Parts: sequence; structure tokens; C-alpha cells
Amino acid sequence: METDVQQSVRELERLLRKGKVPGSDSAEELAKLVQEASIPDIISVVERNTPVRAAVVFRLLDRARAVEVFTALDARHQADLIGALHSKKTLDFFDSLDPDDRVALLDELPAEVARHLMQHLSDTERDVTGIVLGYPKGSVGRTMSPEVRPLQQDLTIGEALSEIRQHEAEMETVYALPVVDETEKLVGITSLRRLIGAQDSELLRGIMDDEPISAQVVADAEDTARRFIALGYIALPVVDDTNRVVGILTFDDAQELLESADSEDQARHGGHEPLQQPYLSTPLLKVVRSRIVWLLVLAVSAILTVQVLDAFEDKLEAAVVLSLFIPLLTGTGGNTGNQAATTITRALALGDVHRRDILQVMWRELRVGLTLGAVLGSLGFGLATFVYGLGVGTVIGTTLLAICAMSATVGAVMPIVAKTIGADPAVFSNPFISTFCDATGLIIYFIIATQVLGL
Repeated sequence: METDVQQSVRELERLLRKGKVPGSDSAEELAKLVQEASIPDIISVVERNTPVRAAVVFRLLDRARAVEVFTALDARHQADLIGALHSKKTLDFFDSLDPDDRVALLDELPAEVARHLMQHLSDTERDVTGIVLGYPKGSVGRTMSPEVRPLQQDLTIGEALSEIRQHEAEMETVYALPVVDETEKLVGITSLRRLIGAQDSELLRGIMDDEPISAQVVADAEDTARRFIALGYIALPVVDDTNRVVGILTFDDAQELLESADSEDQARHGGHEPLQQPYLSTPLLKVVRSRIVWLLVLAVSAILTVQVLDAFEDKLEAAVVLSLFIPLLTGTGGNTGNQAATTITRALALGDVHRRDILQVMWRELRVGLTLGAVLGSLGFGLATFVYGLGVGTVIGTTLLAICAMSATVGAVMPIVAKTIGADPAVFSNPFISTFCDATGLIIYFIIATQVLGL
């Protein structure tokens, strides 16, 4: 049975979807409906509606709840909402964001809007936001928080605790604390737990890890986040080329970055661009744009398959039975290549495979493909021979063996090649591999058929 809050949320969503927002007489009642809903429920309503409808909800929320909801949204969704709100509230929302989240939002906004929002920040907030904006897109510097206050190694525990209390509001986290020497270079890291458990008279240098793991500010953000998550740390100091601390990467920011990267890869594996915001709140034309380019590219690339069939038209006329097996062979080749590509793309992301491993990967996947091809080819040989005779059975069995070996090898190599030339491995994955394996598989098929059947 639905609770009163759930019923209120459903009623609010119904009003928003129908566009029947009550007038002044019932504005108070609608505002009460919004205020009674929990933050997660309000977020759900906002994510399931267009920015214009969601803006109605924001106008009815008090400032604190509106800021909390806005902060929980994706940067692309925030940008759409700012365009729909056109009010002073947007300045409050922008000011409430952490510097790294603020930069992510600025990247989604038109330049004129971004400049307007930056001009209304306080000098301090504008400075810390400018620090993050100064680093290249895709780098750790663009994801880190610059709100870090390193502690001097010669401080006593009491002095360190006093400094933390004094500047806690300016620090992204107090659970991982970088320690620096007199030249401001990173020499260690400690935690609030250690400080609390130590004597006030002890020196900070005595309770720190003196071999801290850090991240370079210009390093690739996704690669760094995967390494960081695997270590299981709460936060990672970010340093410049002189080993001076310039920021900190927290676990939640790293996790959010990886979720975004994985969602992007999954979208491209499926042949479309990531939406980067909830599906129901995405404008229809954005959904179309995310798919149409890939469909056009794949349609053009599929012409290659048509050309192959046209080139071997006389072979098909001589042995019509060969056309019956084309879907089986192209499907098997595409699936085998996609399996290998997905496996290697994931291995590259996790650091299990590197570009220098390309020959080892090729040799490994060639053997995997041959094994798969032997199993499928044996099955295909038996069934095709039973129905169509030994000649056709031999063609099908041999082709499956060759196609699986080729597809697995190509599918494994393409993501590594993409990584080498600086492209996203996901772009070179499933859609293109399927098209390539279809065309190449057909060429192998007709060559083998020509030799075995004497066409």
C-alpha cells in the first residue's frame, strides 16, 4: 500500500506531465506537496521530467532543499535546468557546488552563460574554480578538489588538530591529510584517526606514512581513478611536476568518474553516444542525435558487405545453398569479435593489458579463436554434411574455424590500436568490428567455397 509521501509524489508527477500546474489559489497546496516529499523522491521526479517541468519543482522548493537536489544531478542535467530556470536561484545553485563539480557544469554551458555565472562568484570561489579550469580536460586536475590544506611535518599533533579545526570548512576531507616539508613538497600522508589516537606533544612526522602514493595533476583521470579505486584509499593527494600538493582526489569523485566512463563505453559498444543524463529528462532531439551519427556511419560501412556479396554473385548463383549460411557465418564472426573486443577493452581500462602486450594478446586470442572455431566448426560440419552433403559441410566447418580465429584476433587488436593512437577503444569496438568481420568473413567463405566446391 502506498504511503502518503508516495501518493504525493505520484500526484505531483501527474500534474507536471499533464502541464496542469495549479494557479495562485492552489500554489500553497502544491508547495506543501513538494515539501512533504523526501529528497530522493524529488530527485526522481526531476530526473523523470523535462527541464521545463522540473524547473516548476525547483521554484517550489526552499533554498536548502533545492540546492541539495541540484547538487545530486549530473552536470548535463544541471546545464539544462539552468537554461530552464532563468532566475537568481541558478546563482545560488552554482555557488553551492564544489569547484570540481562547478567546472563540470561550466563545460556543459554556453560560454556566455558560463561567464555570467563565474562573474557572480566570490573572489575566493572564483580563484579555486579557476585553478581546476586551468588543467586539460580529461586530466586529474579537472576532477580533483583544490580545497586541500597540507600539514607541515614539524607540527605537533596538538598544533595539527588546532589547524584542522580552524580550516575544516576549507578542506574537502579530513580523513586523508597530506603532509609536506618546508618547501611544500609532499613527504607523507596521515589521517584524523591517527591524530586523535596520538599524544598532543608528538610530531606529525612520527605518525605519517612517509611513502605516500599520489597522482600527477596532468595524468589521465580515468586511468588514475581505476588505480585509486583498486588501492581502496579514501583520498589521493594530487601533485604538480615539482611534487607540491595542488589538490586531492576523493573516493566518491573517482567512483563517479568511473561510472561515467563505464556508461560511456557501454553506450558506444551499443552504437550510440552517451546521453549523460537520465533518459526521461533527455530532450527527444538529443536522443536522436546520440544515435543518428552512428547509424549513418554503420550504414555506410555496411556497404562493404554489399560490395562483397556483389563481387561473389556468380558463386551464389552456382551454389544457391551457400546463401543460406550467410547469416550464421556473419553473426558468428561479429559475435566472436565483439567478445574479444569487450574483454580487451575492459582489460585495458583495468590496467591488466598494456599497448606493449599487443603481440601476446594477438597470439592468445588466435588460440582462443581457433579453439572456439574448432568446436563450432565441428558442429557445423556435422549438421551441414548431414543435410547438404560432404562438400558443403566441409566449406561450413572450415569457414567457421577460419572466421572465429580471424574475428577473435581482430577484435582483440582493435582496442589496443585505438588506445595507441589516442582514441577511445570503445569507439573501435562492437559496431565497427561487426561490420569488418562481416565483410572479411564473407570473403573467407567464398574463397573456401570456390576451392572446395570448384565454383
